[in-house]
Amino acid sequence: MSSVFQDSVDTFLAPIKKHLEDDSVTEVLVNGANEVFVERKGKLERVQDHFKDEQALLAAVRNIAQFVGRRIDEENPTLDARLPDGSRVAAVVPPCSRKGTTLSIRKFSKSNPTFVDLIERGSITKEAARFLDVAIFLGKNMIISGGTGSGKTTLLNVLGSRIPGHQRLLVIEDSSELKIKSDHVVFFETKHKDEMGKGEVTIRDLIRSALRLRPDRIIVGEVRGGEALDLITAMNTGHGGSMGTTHANTPYDALVRLETLSMMGDTQVPIAAIRRQIASAISLVVQIKRLNDGSRKITQIAEVIPDVDANGRYMVQEIFAFIQRGIAPDGKILGELIPTGTLPSFMEEIEVNRLPYGRDKFAPPAWYLAEKKSA
Repeated sequence: MSSVFQDSVDTFLAPIKKHLEDDSVTEVLVNGANEVFVERKGKLERVQDHFKDEQALLAAVRNIAQFVGRRIDEENPTLDARLPDGSRVAAVVPPCSRKGTTLSIRKFSKSNPTFVDLIERGSITKEAARFLDVAIFLGKNMIISGGTGSGKTTLLNVLGSRIPGHQRLLVIEDSSELKIKSDHVVFFETKHKDEMGKGEVTIRDLIRSALRLRPDRIIVGEVRGGEALDLITAMNTGHGGSMGTTHANTPYDALVRLETLSMMGDTQVPIAAIRRQIASAISLVVQIKRLNDGSRKITQIAEVIPDVDANGRYMVQEIFAFIQRGIAPDGKILGELIPTGTLPSFMEEIEVNRLPYGRDKFAPPAWYLAEKKSA
């Protein structure tokens, strides 16, 4: 963190400084001057700290905005920016925020997690991780789907870092959060328009530029606009193994969201054509969720069949699914991510390439078959 911004933290954000410096805290939420919550291990808890008054909190938010070259006031009541340490900050001021100035600071993780870390946390099993590794090696396009704070960026970091090092990877984000480790990776970040309304560079602009820069694969940090169509087009035109994240609750919903986003803007492509492009482009949707106990787990790995049915609906089949088996006395959710027994359509491709992932890996455990039979 720069010394200039550190001075700002010491002065304006003093009431929440200790939480910003606490590595166990992942997010700080301020709901008006007198109400502060922090997130630890996926759970929110209220703390006693507070700002002196609304003016002190508003001054802190304005100072952050000024530092990042933005403005926040009654005419521009919202702020979405990135701090020097990579943390994401969002704010809304009155009159739009009726409870007083609202501030969220999502801290940038200092660690660079791996599949081993996710397995140790219980977010994914060894077999499911190996399957995703196989899919990445074969250049299967993936979408990571989940809600806010579910761990999409962390998972994308892990998956992106598994891409073979000899391939050229272009990463495009609205605000730089990804820390993908690879031998040949280039990072791009959007640019907001200035006070004169000029100089804006969007994700769509960057994807179009990236396609001229000889990428093997393209990663879009978050797909939330018309760039969905550009990413789908790139996936369908020789850039296999590309990835992106989107907000959705199920793999099927993720495809519908991509469809909706692709229709934004000035596109004249018929919806039937867009659906077929999406079905053809996306191989796997990885669903990740933050469960009620605060844990973040991959709950589904689903394959998208490269076509639509007679009714124009996407055809999705689960390869792995999280099965909850109960809840512990301490509230911890008990369950397991298991294979469903469905073979991926690219099973022969796995075998032709002699990858060590046999058909037996997709067989569901005996307890699941027994429970299913009894039901």
